[in-house]
Order: sequence, then C-alpha cells, then structure tokens
Amino acid sequence: MIIVPQVWSGSSLNKNKGLVDHLQSFGIIQSKKVAEVMETVDRGLFVPDGSPAYLDSPMQIGFKATISAPHMHATCLQLLEDNLQPGMHALDVGSGTGYLTACFALMVGSHGRTIGVEHIPELVSTSIKNIEKTAAAPLLKDGSLALHVGDGRKGWPEYAPYDAIHVGAAAPEIPQPLIDQLKPGGRLVIPVGTISQDLKVVDKNLDGSVTIRSETSVRYVPLTDRETQLRGY
Repeated sequence: MIIVPQVWSGSSLNKNKGLVDHLQSFGIIQSKKVAEVMETVDRGLFVPDGSPAYLDSPMQIGFKATISAPHMHATCLQLLEDNLQPGMHALDVGSGTGYLTACFALMVGSHGRTIGVEHIPELVSTSIKNIEKTAAAPLLKDGSLALHVGDGRKGWPEYAPYDAIHVGAAAPEIPQPLIDQLKPGGRLVIPVGTISQDLKVVDKNLDGSVTIRSETSVRYVPLTDRETQLRGY
C-alpha cells in the first residue's frame, strides 16, 4: 500500500519500541491494547532484509506488493479494536507479509479465528515463515491462525461470519462477498477508489443493514487479480 503523507520522517528510529512510542506520541495509537500488540509483533521481522523497518513509510515486498506504513497499521488496528476481542473471528484480505494478520491473531487469541488471504503464493509462504518467528507462532500451530492462497475479493466463507475484516488494497467498490461475510455488529475497513481513495469503515448493524463512512484519504495499490498485479496493474 502507498499511504497518506508521512506524519514524521522517523529517521532516528532503529527499534520497534521506538516506532510504537512515536505512534503513541502523535496520537495514532490511542489504546494500550494496540500499543501492546504492535510492540509484540516486531515490524522488522516482516520487511525485506536491509529495509529500514522502523520508518513510518510503506515498503516494497516484491510481486508489485507493499507493506503499509506503520501509522496505517496502527489506524486500522484502532478502528477494528472492538471487533478484535478474544474469541472473535478476523479476516485479513491481501495479507502480504502477514504483519497485520499476526496482530489480529494475538488480539483474538486461540479461542478466536484469524484468516489471511493473499493471491501470491510466494507471499503466503513468506508470511508463514515471518509469523513463525513471533509470539503468534503457537496460533499457527494450533490452527486458530491460518494463511491461504486465494482471491480475497471473495473473502473466505469457511469461517464466516467475521467480526473484523481488513482489506490491504484499494477496491474500485466494496466487494459484496465481504459485506455478506461480515457478522451483524461487525466492521470492515477497506480503502475504496482508484485515483482518489478513501479508507471506508463499514459497520453491519444488528438488523443486517450497513452503515458506511469515510475515515481518511489514502493511497493504496489496487485490489485486483493476481495476473494484473504481476503485470504491474
């Protein structure tokens, strides 16, 4: 993803804790739970070797894909926090390196279910190796966390409905299967648009109706099929 202009350069950052402290000082991280999970899941384990892992910037991860800037990860975790309580179900579409998927898994725990969907098989393999280095590794082993190769625009019906759904690329419009797989009381966070994009927050009400609002302007890579992505959109 390519996100809104950076809040700060972060050039002095060299540790994950320092990154989290900066995000807190700028009010991006507002809750203890989000701070704790971002401290636990070291971003440095999820970026290519040699990358400045703790800058507040998106980074290329290969296959025309990116890992989001840390402030966007924090923003999405804050928006979804109430829907990432222990025992809940979470879906991460376009899971990439597996960073946010690992965060979700630690938040919902072993009694919950976390699914990552990514259409690049090599990224799925890498993300599993990344997560195996973190505190989320036991959740992979017990099956409460799983990453799959697939078209995330179709969601992952097997473990629906989901309390929380996150999409890591911009859709021209909100995919209906994701709304269908959202639990009443659940929340979907998704960037929507082409040249102009907004981060949309989609809440499914208890009666099944849907409320949509715009959180902020963003710039993400497109949510598309595998072949188009590898061609460079």
